[in-house]
Amino acid sequence: MPPKPKVTRDDIVSAAFALVREQGHENLNTRSLSSALGCSTQPLLYWFESMEEIRRQTYIAADGFHTGFIMEGIEHADDPLLALGVNYVRFGYEEPNLFRFLFQTDGLGAQDIEALLNSPDLGQMIGLIAQKTGISESDARTVFLSLFIAAHGYASLLANNAISFDEQIVSMALTSAYMGAIAQLEERDHETDR
Repeated sequence: MPPKPKVTRDDIVSAAFALVREQGHENLNTRSLSSALGCSTQPLLYWFESMEEIRRQTYIAADGFHTGFIMEGIEHADDPLLALGVNYVRFGYEEPNLFRFLFQTDGLGAQDIEALLNSPDLGQMIGLIAQKTGISESDARTVFLSLFIAAHGYASLLANNAISFDEQIVSMALTSAYMGAIAQLEERDHETDR
């Protein structure tokens, strides 16, 4: 019977996630990963075909962590959409290396804004906006886009610069983006009624 591997596939992904979280995705390579695991590079290539496959699995782990982070507490929030936006910005501040890995590399692949807005993962949030505001799902996507751009811009600033996170300022900025988008749609509808 062959000896049981000392380093598992899950160990490798966990170590890669920790390395990206602490040191940034630029430092994820076979040398740094095998050093973090205390092994040679052989177990990495035993479990994965390439470093690119490890990077993809690490991206999936980081994406799952991000989803848990931004969803934290929104079910109890007075305004779940605003809470989601604030959590997204807070993620950029508290987890800058993961934020850059997820949103400032090619991890999104060829996805454009349209594909992002039509993602099945957003269906619940789009439905929530439509329900809360009484607008169509199409208009809710427009509102979500305004909120997303504001949150993403703020989170990017925090992840890449030495500025402080101020939840009150973030909430005001996101509320303005949200309410501005709603007001613009109402104005459009008012103009078409004339």
